Amino acid sequence: MFDNLTERLSKTLRHLTGQAKLTDDNIKDTLREVRMALLEADVALPVVKDFIEKVREKAIGTEVMKNLSPGQAFVKIVQTELEQLMGAANEDLALNAVPPAIILMAGLQGAGKTTTVAKLARFLKERRKKSVLVVSADVYRPAAIKQLETLAHEVGVTFFSSTSEQQPVDIAKAAIAEAKLKFIDVVLVDTAGRLHIDEEMMDEIKALHAAVKPVETLFVVDAMTGQDAANTAKAFNDALPLTGVILTKVDGDARGGAALSVRAITGKPIKFLGVGEKTEALEPFYPERIATRILGMGDMLSLIEQAEQKLDKEKAEKLTRKIKKGKGFDLEDFRDQLRQMKNMGGLGSLMDKLPMMNGVNLAELSGKQDVAEKQFIQMEAIISSMTMAERRDPELINGSRKRRIASGSGTQIQDVSRLIKQHKQMQKMMKKVMGAGGLTKMVRGLTNVLPIGGRAKHRF
Repeated sequence: MFDNLTERLSKTLRHLTGQAKLTDDNIKDTLREVRMALLEADVALPVVKDFIEKVREKAIGTEVMKNLSPGQAFVKIVQTELEQLMGAANEDLALNAVPPAIILMAGLQGAGKTTTVAKLARFLKERRKKSVLVVSADVYRPAAIKQLETLAHEVGVTFFSSTSEQQPVDIAKAAIAEAKLKFIDVVLVDTAGRLHIDEEMMDEIKALHAAVKPVETLFVVDAMTGQDAANTAKAFNDALPLTGVILTKVDGDARGGAALSVRAITGKPIKFLGVGEKTEALEPFYPERIATRILGMGDMLSLIEQAEQKLDKEKAEKLTRKIKKGKGFDLEDFRDQLRQMKNMGGLGSLMDKLPMMNGVNLAELSGKQDVAEKQFIQMEAIISSMTMAERRDPELINGSRKRRIASGSGTQIQDVSRLIKQHKQMQKMMKKVMGAGGLTKMVRGLTNVLPIGGRAKHRF
């Protein structure tokens, strides 16, 4: 996400290094480059013009503090304006209504709306501890009703059955009545998608909105359509009172134009980002965190939250105690760490949140991530082919044992040797990271011993 924009901005902003003061002359070229970077990211032109003007006004004449370079001062201004552009702060769902709170989901066909309903249901169940009922009012696609039923069972929420012979309003009212009987907290109503916004579609969803009186009306839109996503959301909002937007397929969007345009064009907040196909791949939208990602500074808060949700705390504490007692970090522990990282969404999800490497081509980095993901699988297979004694004491692994392990895991002897070398690097690193901040340091350390290398913070 934002790979192209991040790479372009990081190169551009470094040009200000060494200046004693930010002036119209020394930021003119930089602002021109920032403008081009935003336009290439498919941010709407009126949004770009307004953004650049606000940055210029704040930057000119800014005295640079002794502990900041001009580049750092300028980055701070850009970061603040990016946050304001996207909404300044996260806007949570308004669920403080008399149960059940009704959330109406709308969107065009192909935006991933039904999957997003399941993702949001899972989020509300696991993160907000709410009981959830989902219902499909898409009477035009029986497959959509079946899809939602399958997803509801997968995420463990209540599914209210409907058929294509029923009317959307009748379906929604019956579902809400069922939720009241079962004391369910939240009802998610999935609606029919269309290939484009038309009068018939608007009339149908207006009638549905009037009938159920939702506390939230969320528009689900594909981030990969860029500024068209913002324009579509605006057209929809002109006909229906939206309360927020969910951007889907963000993981496939290297530009970021939608995220930077939606709030400015619609006046409605982005509330969630869909960051993958799995039902857990939904993140609350935090403008301040997205701004730091765009500027290549990473998103450590989201990474820590992700770790707290996904990592096995009991295992982590047990490992910490073990290493503090001087018992070392064996291959069994190494395999556990690989599995924990896999549970956190793999390298792609983690690297997106770590500060980027200085001067690294992001397209090349993406290719290396793919290599590393495959190596994850290979490393786990190699360790699983070892005996328990070998995992606990890698020094036992001689030439004949390496041949046996390689044969058992479908790998080469040099693969086994490389794993043992990487494990030794991890052993040294783990001694340093146990304690304060150990969790994120562990993630950084593990990425350092894999093919992608480490990431270092920008030096502007």
